Amino acid sequence: MSTLRLIVRLIALVTALLVALPLHAIWRLFRARSPWPRRFLGWCARIVGAKARVVGVPLTRDAVILANHLSWIDILLLAGTTGTAFVAKGELEAVPLIGWLSSVNHTVFVARGERMAVAEQVEQLRRALAAPWPVTIFPEGTTGDGTTLLPFKPALLAALDPPPPGLRVQPVRIDYGDARSDCVWGDEPGQVHALRVLRRRGSFVATLNFAEPFAPQGGRKSIAAEARRRIEALQFLPLA
Repeated sequence: MSTLRLIVRLIALVTALLVALPLHAIWRLFRARSPWPRRFLGWCARIVGAKARVVGVPLTRDAVILANHLSWIDILLLAGTTGTAFVAKGELEAVPLIGWLSSVNHTVFVARGERMAVAEQVEQLRRALAAPWPVTIFPEGTTGDGTTLLPFKPALLAALDPPPPGLRVQPVRIDYGDARSDCVWGDEPGQVHALRVLRRRGSFVATLNFAEPFAPQGGRKSIAAEARRRIEALQFLPLA
């Protein structure tokens, strides 16, 4: 049965892509802002078994979202909910299909390991913040275990010093609830984890707990510390 679930979900993902791509192309042909990347990623979240439960009021523009990071599923959930673009490791751009799809969703690719390139990365992010959608950064720089926060890496938050006019920072705590042990990425190779999730029975509720946004001030380290404090203050919420 697990193999059958895998096949059915893969077919559903391909079908969603075949529906969304032509519609996205039509919107772009008329130079209109396309809703289809957001809708496609939201569909993908449901197909892999993740149902978003939104707590709080997410910002949908003029915002940097700072979230804890559990899995690639976070991207599907946050994009489907807010229409956000993401900051991702540069090597993702070279991954067949995934890199191209990430580009369609306006991903900002950065070489995180290259200290000498930080100034260029900050400038990339500044340009991305001018777009009419949020940008999400996972400041831990890797995936955590879902129960504790790793140290935040504040380098890219230099793009907010000084902040663009009207921009706010919104911290988010992501929680997979009872599915945490199955769906948190951990140290597995990406393909192994993806196949395990696609074979998983049933669905699960993923809570996106949006904190009150705040105006960035005091420099990158202060912004990171305030966002981390607000995420830590968000309690895991029992399912209704």
